Amino acid sequence: MIEIRAARYPDDAAVVEAIFREYIASPTVSLAFQDYEPELAALPGKYAAPRGQLLLAWRGERAVGCAAFREIDATTCEMKRVYVRPEARGLNVGRQLVERLLRDAKSAGYARMCLDVLPEFVAARQLYGSLGFTPAPPVAFNPVPGTEFLGRDL
Repeated sequence: MIEIRAARYPDDAAVVEAIFREYIASPTVSLAFQDYEPELAALPGKYAAPRGQLLLAWRGERAVGCAAFREIDATTCEMKRVYVRPEARGLNVGRQLVERLLRDAKSAGYARMCLDVLPEFVAARQLYGSLGFTPAPPVAFNPVPGTEFLGRDL
């Protein structure tokens, strides 16, 4: 059974940092352009409520996934840091996290959610397409060739 819940600070700080570091290390390309060390040091930072959200997916006592959103402007947020640990892939964890983010973003007053997805994350691209995300202008810098920028209304 998977439980999706908002990260609790300071209690979940070490768990969030560990899973974010796994996410950052997961692609074959470097994410150094994202300057993630200040983000990790300031967590929950830009993902703090009421204009942000940081979710953890738990399987028993272990966090097996994460997802977040942050404010871009009064009506638009950006989905960030969607990651599922290898042992939980295929269990619908990513879909549960993203569906919860969509609901929470709408409840927070956003009208639109945007994201970028690296070309190697094929399953994520399929998930986003199945949830109504379509090509959209970028809301953040990403220099990785083949990155797809997506968005959808909430």
